[in-house]
Amino acid sequence: MTNTSINVKKDFFTISINRILKDKKSVIDIGGGLRALPDKGNRHDTTQQWLVPLLEKIDYKILDPVNTYNPDIVGDIHDLPFEDNSQEAIICIAVLEHVENPIKACEEMYRVLKPGGYCFVYVPFLYYYHAEKGYYGDYWRFTKDTISMLFKNFSSVESHPLHGAIETWVKISPLGNIHFLRWIAVKLDSLLGKNQSNQVSGFNIFLVK
Repeated sequence: MTNTSINVKKDFFTISINRILKDKKSVIDIGGGLRALPDKGNRHDTTQQWLVPLLEKIDYKILDPVNTYNPDIVGDIHDLPFEDNSQEAIICIAVLEHVENPIKACEEMYRVLKPGGYCFVYVPFLYYYHAEKGYYGDYWRFTKDTISMLFKNFSSVESHPLHGAIETWVKISPLGNIHFLRWIAVKLDSLLGKNQSNQVSGFNIFLVK
């Protein structure tokens, strides 16, 4: 297993998702984290419109534990409704902190992926409490060590931190919505070498089974 954790620009997300959508013919988006389609999922992000032409070329399905937000598949990440080695790719963005047993969830994603299948995951580390009453709780935060443990069976694990230490502090503070302060924090992280800090908001992870 290879496991790297380096600081790169946020476009690691763009590179990874592009790779999945161009290399694979079908994708399961657990929780609908891409937020690209207005009629599916609990949120729609207009900045993700660039994804729509790519999604239209593949078999893209959203899986969610309830049917409230019109998912294609209603299912539990702890017991995915797929055969072993059957799925080409999985996307799982900001989901694992909300499930009761993330170890079991990761085992399930590994189980259903085909050999050589891709998986993209985002998990938070230093991030504020964000449960949604009646829908999901907020149980976990993830360090680099947790990531190594959860995905130890994958043949390749590439882990990239999101936000440096100063931006992370600003983001979780009451000042987090002031964009100018966030911009200053980004510059200070770069100037002071805090992009290499262990104190980050979370991690984007690209996996190959």
